[in-house]
Amino acid sequence: MIGLIFAVILFNLIAFMTNKRMNKNQIVHIWVFTVALQVLTDTYIDGKYHGYWYFDKAIDIKSIPALILLIPPVNIMFLNWYPFERTLYKRLLYIIYWVIAITLYEAVTMLPEPWGYFNHGWWKLWYSAIVNPLLLLIVLFYYKWILKIEESVPK
Repeated sequence: MIGLIFAVILFNLIAFMTNKRMNKNQIVHIWVFTVALQVLTDTYIDGKYHGYWYFDKAIDIKSIPALILLIPPVNIMFLNWYPFERTLYKRLLYIIYWVIAITLYEAVTMLPEPWGYFNHGWWKLWYSAIVNPLLLLIVLFYYKWILKIEESVPK
């Protein structure tokens, strides 16, 4: 639990102290979208198929901070620093760096408690390395969609 609390505080501080791109509306959109996507994914991989889980295999209250406070600020950091105006090569490299960082962080979360809080069943770390680029791209495309919607709204 110590590792989760530390990560939630650290990621949220970094996300909100370094944000220079996203307005409040965009942050709320990304936050809610991230939670919805994570809960939907975890319902199947965690709840139904027991591929991975937070703390215990059973659904419990201890996993709620991981579901609603951990990943949204990471996505905010990813989008805030994303090199939109750079070449395709630089954007792909940026995503690769993030996938490496996220995968390494996942490995750390599998340490024994109190530092770790994430457990794998049949799920493997390399599955995350394959799935994470897709998840980052989904968040990126969603953010771009929100930007288009905001542009189309009369002021």
